[in-house]
Amino acid sequence: MIVIGLAIIGAIVGGTTAKKRRGNRKDIAQYAAGYAMAFLIVGMFITVIIDRIAS
Repeated sequence: MIVIGLAIIGAIVGGTTAKKRRGNRKDIAQYAAGYAMAFLIVGMFITVIIDRIAS
C-alpha cells in the first residue's frame, strides 16, 4: 500500500509541477510518470526497510 500511495502522490506532484511550469499535456504526462516512478522506488525502499525491522 505504501508503494501505490507514494506512486499516486508522485504523479500528482509531477502533474502540478508541470502545470506550474506551463507545460502542455505531454509535458504534464511525462512529469507525472517520472515523479510517480521516483516516488515508487522510494516507497519500495521504505517497504523493505519496514519489513526488515518488523521481522
